[in-house]
Formats: sequence, C-alpha cells, structure tokens
Amino acid sequence: MATGKRQGKKSKAKPRARKPEAKPRCGLCGKTKNLTKTECCGQWICDDESDYVLFSYARNSCHRNHRRFTLCGYHFTEEHPGRWNDCAQCRDSFETEMYVWYGTNEYNFEKLEDPPEYEPTTCTKCGAVISLSEDAYSLGAEGYRCEKCSNFDFPGV
Repeated sequence: MATGKRQGKKSKAKPRARKPEAKPRCGLCGKTKNLTKTECCGQWICDDESDYVLFSYARNSCHRNHRRFTLCGYHFTEEHPGRWNDCAQCRDSFETEMYVWYGTNEYNFEKLEDPPEYEPTTCTKCGAVISLSEDAYSLGAEGYRCEKCSNFDFPGV
C-alpha cells in the first residue's frame, strides 16, 4: 500500500544555520568598518576624525560631528557632572535655539526630550529669520545680522 511517504527511513533534520554575530555599526551612519567608541557616551562611531580638512567646515566626520555639535560631546568635554540631558550648565551655555539644535540634530545618538520652545532669531536690520545652526550671520553690539546685511555693512570683507 503506497502512502506517498518513504517507509523505514528517518528524516534528517537540517542543521540550523548560526546567526552571524552582530557586527558593531556606527550609530550615526551605519558603517561597520573602522569604528571606535565615543569617549562621552560609549557608542560605536566611525573613527574618521582624521578625514576632516581644517577650516573646510565639512560635516563628513561622524566622530567630529558628535564631539563638536552635540550636547553629549560638549557636556563631556566641559567635564560637567551628571547626564547632559538635564545639565543646567549645558542649558545656560547656549542660546535656546542652539541648545535645542545641539540636543536634537542628526549627530546625536539620543535626542533631547521635550526641547524648550524659542522665538526664531531675526536680523536686527532687515528682520529676516536667521537659523543660527545653518545660516551665515554676524553678531555685533546691535545683535544678529543676516549674511546680506553683514555684507552690506562690511563690503569687501
């Protein structure tokens, strides 16, 4: 009588494939090669600070960006006690707009929860909104000036 199954032979279980060990990844860009851990928070990050060209203002280094453009990096460098997330010294070190940016930008592993609200920074001459984290501007005795008004006030500079 045929049942469609082989009689008398035991099926061999397939060996389970081992899951590959999870490679550390840069917590900012996801790369897996040439990594180090941050001094401030112990996160895996690209060991790429040597790629930065002085005075280029490039944002091509995960390590440098985290160290220089986050509250986490600032808090560690300034040797403040406790956690950066609730550090009054860090909060008092920046205008609110920059404090919020340093705590919430893409260079953070952990973002600032409930960042404070703030009024946008405006040019004291023309009233244009200035993004302190992105735009060119000058700061003088009268306040912030946008790039256009700064160039008007200081032609040829």
